[in-house]
Amino acid sequence: MRALCVCHDALSDPGYVGAALRDLGWQVDELVVVPEDRHHAPDVEPSFPDSAAYDLLVPLGAPWSAGVDDARIGRWLAPELRWLADAVAGGGAVFGICFGAQALARALGGTVTRSPSPEIGWVGVESDRPDLVPSGPWFQWHFDRFTVPPGAVELARNAAAPQAYRIGRSLGVQFHPEVTPAGIRRWVAGGGAAQARGLGLRPADLVADADRLAADARRRTETLVSAYLNEIFAC
Repeated sequence: MRALCVCHDALSDPGYVGAALRDLGWQVDELVVVPEDRHHAPDVEPSFPDSAAYDLLVPLGAPWSAGVDDARIGRWLAPELRWLADAVAGGGAVFGICFGAQALARALGGTVTRSPSPEIGWVGVESDRPDLVPSGPWFQWHFDRFTVPPGAVELARNAAAPQAYRIGRSLGVQFHPEVTPAGIRRWVAGGGAAQARGLGLRPADLVADADRLAADARRRTETLVSAYLNEIFAC
């Protein structure tokens, strides 16, 4: 089985999700949309491969908005939305994470808007299916929220936003099951420290919490990935 993880920026990687897939025997390929030298000018023109060449698409998070940064992102967001919609319409499977979940929701008729309650840090969710989507805590870093697309089933939520939904063979989650302590350090160093301080958070605490919670976070991600593959992907 073959998965493509779409890393929208060079600071992100498949982390625990990629590791869980590899542990289950999957081949995991990676596509970086915006290279490091274009981080502050992300209007690039990548080429998205034929989705039928992969059993699973995993669009990851991004430092941009899937709902209000269209002009800044420019040439790649609309093609990605069509790519995701076409994959689902063709019976394919998508596991969208944060920006990826928002993009999938928008591609399928939902909306993405600024959230009145941005979230950074470790947050619990109210899950209707804790066997499928554990209640956390999950790491969050988002300023937007999505509406669940038509035909989807909301699986988890909190006071800030919907947190998980399923539609067909696809799953979208607002939180970051993939992120490792090293990934959080990259986000903090890559401009996230100012965002965290803007919400009254200490960047050093985010890193310390990531180290402290790493083993449990990885186990929750393994549970999520395995349950998704066994129940939603396999349907």
